[in-house]
Amino acid sequence: MWPAPITLTGTHVSLEHLSQDHANDLTEASADGDLAALWYTMVPAPNDVPANIDARLATPGMTPFAILDTSGKAVGMTTYMNADETNRRVEIGSTWYRASVQRSPMNTECKLLMLSHAFDALDCIAVEFRTHFMNRASRNAIERLGAKFDGVLRNHMIMANGTLRDTAVYSICQHEWPAVRANLEHKLTEMDQQ
Repeated sequence: MWPAPITLTGTHVSLEHLSQDHANDLTEASADGDLAALWYTMVPAPNDVPANIDARLATPGMTPFAILDTSGKAVGMTTYMNADETNRRVEIGSTWYRASVQRSPMNTECKLLMLSHAFDALDCIAVEFRTHFMNRASRNAIERLGAKFDGVLRNHMIMANGTLRDTAVYSICQHEWPAVRANLEHKLTEMDQQ
């Protein structure tokens, strides 16, 4: 498996290889804010969390993580996905957080940890992000990271409700990583001072 499972630890968040041990926390997290009701996302409903964990663990090219707060409680999920070891590319996606921790330093630090691992340890030449074109909050968050907009894959997926998803694609290239890292570190410092 590439990337291999790993634990990544920061000040506000830790990323641990996803397992059924996280199911109870993640079931509670999914219910916080009724995240599955957002039609343009793919957050599992509380009852679907165990099956979603199994699916992520069984999908080739996926290295899934539970996102843990400082107490060790799982508050969301994220994944290295569409991994291409030959071309040293990976996507960071299928990320969600319980409503009560959104807009905290957790997502910024989570992305800093994952991007650092991708560029510094895995020697990736690019890291990609994808989201529903209509998911403005997700697109804004990706843009705040410093990712550049690559384009839209029109009618890219059929959603659970039968609508067609246009997928907005972003990426960060290896030569952009030093500036993106400095920006994320600066954002975390600002958040810590608030």
